Amino acid sequence: MSLYALGDLHLHFQTELKAIGQKSGAWRHHEQKFQKNCAKMIDANDTLVLVGDHSWGKNLNECEQDLAYIADLPGRKILTRGNHDMFWNAKKTRQLNEKFQPKLNFLQDGFEVYQDYALVGTKGFTFEGPYYLDRRGRIIGWDEEKEEHAKKLVERELARLRASLEMAKNEGYQKFIIFLHYPPTNILEESSGFTGIAEEFRAEQVIYAHCHGESRFHDSIQGEFHGVEYRLVSGDFLRWKPYKVLD
Repeated sequence: MSLYALGDLHLHFQTELKAIGQKSGAWRHHEQKFQKNCAKMIDANDTLVLVGDHSWGKNLNECEQDLAYIADLPGRKILTRGNHDMFWNAKKTRQLNEKFQPKLNFLQDGFEVYQDYALVGTKGFTFEGPYYLDRRGRIIGWDEEKEEHAKKLVERELARLRASLEMAKNEGYQKFIIFLHYPPTNILEESSGFTGIAEEFRAEQVIYAHCHGESRFHDSIQGEFHGVEYRLVSGDFLRWKPYKVLD
């Protein structure tokens, strides 16, 4: 029994392909690549966490085939929210679970269990600019109004993450893995509220996605930082091979 993760599938079986070069390179036929890798690596006793941006669909009708594709993958599937998951209203997560369980588990404002670990997930957020550059490409400023708006979204997501961890802790869990869609820090930060919470609760790993395209692969922390292991699991970064989080 193993725990795997990957993010940014950006499925579009029923919607027009929109962006991020998905017709070439690592994105060419990525659905088939991922499906084949899952068949080789994952069995019915394993758990696969998909860390946001599942579908380009704007509503459940436009996501029907995308979610069916995910449901047909082997193992237990846990989904967390991404910034492009327009079909998923956080306040209506219970209704999603009622509709799709046991094939799909939508994780929001709570936790799932893997062995003696609590799996906690939220979308997260981080300020991504715009940044203003000098002639040498160095950052000399940024949009302060958008930064202020980002701070409000970060605080909302920090509150959701803390509440979920407290819920798991109150149920007796002492081992945590955190799943974010957004990276835990932006390119201006060495630490953040998300890294602080991970350290406070002594999470073993923080798994995140969102940084796809080679220019974005190193936007945030990778590897060990203050006792926590950080892993980027964007699909194109992993070449569509799920990352094994735990055996």
